[in-house]
Amino acid sequence: MMRCAIALLVLLSGLFGAPALAANAVPTAQDPVAQSRAVKLSEQLRCLVCQNQTIAESNADLALDLRQQIREQIAAGKSDEEIIQYMVNRYGDFVLYKPPFKATTLLLWLGPALLLVGGVLVLVRVLRARNAAAEPAALSAEERERAARLLAGDTPKETT
Repeated sequence: MMRCAIALLVLLSGLFGAPALAANAVPTAQDPVAQSRAVKLSEQLRCLVCQNQTIAESNADLALDLRQQIREQIAAGKSDEEIIQYMVNRYGDFVLYKPPFKATTLLLWLGPALLLVGGVLVLVRVLRARNAAAEPAALSAEERERAARLLAGDTPKETT
């Protein structure tokens, strides 16, 4: 939906905007290549406010600012890698929608699996404890003999 709106804006600005000269090539909404780069980069970065959306999808003020920073850096002639590195240096690996697998992001990558394994272990332990409590305890030979006498009506002999 957002891409359609951007494409429509590019088309309308191309129809009604001033003609661009090659010497003045500045990435703007009229430059579809720069706009495509900006969208591609925005899809790789996480919104630090929403956290479950890319900055391309988010309408948070910070996401708007980050998209503007991307456009400014594209206009300054920086490569995609330089722009991504700038964002990582400024906001950390968390800004990447798909952070790299390294020591500092180990918990981020393995956390869900560890929680799942922990949950399964707790479930198994609870189920085993429940089954152990439901099973009757085995009687010793003495206890069986005493129970048989009680059921037969014999009174136990008391020893002193």
